[in-house]
Amino acid sequence: MQHKNPWVPGWVRSLAVVTVVAALSPLPVCAQQVDFQTFLSGVRDEALGRGIRAQTLDVALVGLEPLQRVIELDRAQPEFTLTFEQYLAGRVTEARVARGKQMLAENRELLAQVEQKYGVQSRFIVALWGLETDFGRNTGGFSVIQALATLAYDDRRAAYFRRELLNALQIVDQGHVTAAAMRGSWAGAMGQAQFMPSTFLSAAVDFDGDGKRDIWTNKADVFASAAQLLAKNGWAGDQTWGRPVKVPANFDAALAGLPTQKPISAWQALGVRRLDGGDLPTRELQASIVLPTPGAKSPAYLVYNNYRSLLRWNNATLFAVAVGTLADRIGDG
Repeated sequence: MQHKNPWVPGWVRSLAVVTVVAALSPLPVCAQQVDFQTFLSGVRDEALGRGIRAQTLDVALVGLEPLQRVIELDRAQPEFTLTFEQYLAGRVTEARVARGKQMLAENRELLAQVEQKYGVQSRFIVALWGLETDFGRNTGGFSVIQALATLAYDDRRAAYFRRELLNALQIVDQGHVTAAAMRGSWAGAMGQAQFMPSTFLSAAVDFDGDGKRDIWTNKADVFASAAQLLAKNGWAGDQTWGRPVKVPANFDAALAGLPTQKPISAWQALGVRRLDGGDLPTRELQASIVLPTPGAKSPAYLVYNNYRSLLRWNNATLFAVAVGTLADRIGDG
């Protein structure tokens, strides 16, 4: 998983993205042995050592206090008891499919340019956009720098979030976004693509050539950044992600899972079929069977390399299946 903090799966954030920044009071207690301003002084010194300008730090770090709400969300991440079917139905709704089709049509020319350059089909870019931030409408209302500073000050995962905080300061210093406009989730995932700062630095794109990689307000940069990340994750533009299938009653569940890969014809020989009972495609792609829920009644999916690329975006089976399913519905696949 490249652009999400590993403790905050994107599908969890997408179910409950925090957009309200009320009741953000300073923390009464923190596990750090030093006070917050001393901690920030250390961050500043480290940032200066990395070549980040003092003027940037004077603006980005001034007046910061740790956010109680961020720690509360970090300590009490919600536990979801939805079944796979409930989850998928809640994510791939008729309204989202309709909105996705509309966004695909409205941005067809731009998406075609991105698809040509990066080899990622437009419907997958739009599906990711829709699931991550509801097509850019729900990107999170926290100051990324303040949220990351809070999590870096707390000692539970301090090293990881300190690195992300320094990355965020570097992004501001490079002029891609101001500190005030760098908004995102409570855990630091930013903009319409919900990239962590480290992933922004490695994968974000200035597609329109204006000198900024703007994943907050610039759809060209949002689409290209998403496509480049998938391309870096090994995406194959001449393939789909997978498909729902039926497995025979005597299917050996030990064959399920990504470690087992077989040509599609081998799965056909084992009795795996399309949902309507028809034969599987004849193309000899390597494929695996994924069963999202335990037990013999689990829905089954025959998945290809691009499914693995989606998992590198966010290592959650539900998320990857939802992206693929929404992409198929948007593109009439």
